[in-house]
Amino acid sequence: MNARRRTVLTAGAAGAAALVTGCGSSGDESGGGDASGTPTASDTASPGASPDASPGGDELAATGDIPVGGGTIFKEQKVVVTQPEEGEFKAFSAVCTHAQCLVSTVSDGTINCPCHGSKFSITDAAVEAGPATRPLPAEQITVSGGAIRLG
Repeated sequence: MNARRRTVLTAGAAGAAALVTGCGSSGDESGGGDASGTPTASDTASPGASPDASPGGDELAATGDIPVGGGTIFKEQKVVVTQPEEGEFKAFSAVCTHAQCLVSTVSDGTINCPCHGSKFSITDAAVEAGPATRPLPAEQITVSGGAIRLG
């Protein structure tokens, strides 16, 4: 085999390995279960959390900061937290599944992308209006003691 062909095959194999590694995990460590991955009004820590440890990760907001029937976008964390009904909190990726733009607003029951007009339900992130064809991925949050934490 000549050196040029060997170089092309080696580069192709390395690229395929990187692609598989990069696409091999959705970041959802739960392995299934509730699509929202979020607790509701009972203000409980996530399963497996130590009662003595601070539940979840970084605090995103107080529960009172998320409007009922609406939501708040946390641009730095690329997460949107919604409260479809009083005491029910959901979290989703704030990155649109169409063209990877950051969603910009939550209004009238939808999470809205400014790039091409995609809209997603605040309840389950299902596509309400395209061009996106896939829902926003769920993110894990913990609601405890009036605080919403990522993770």
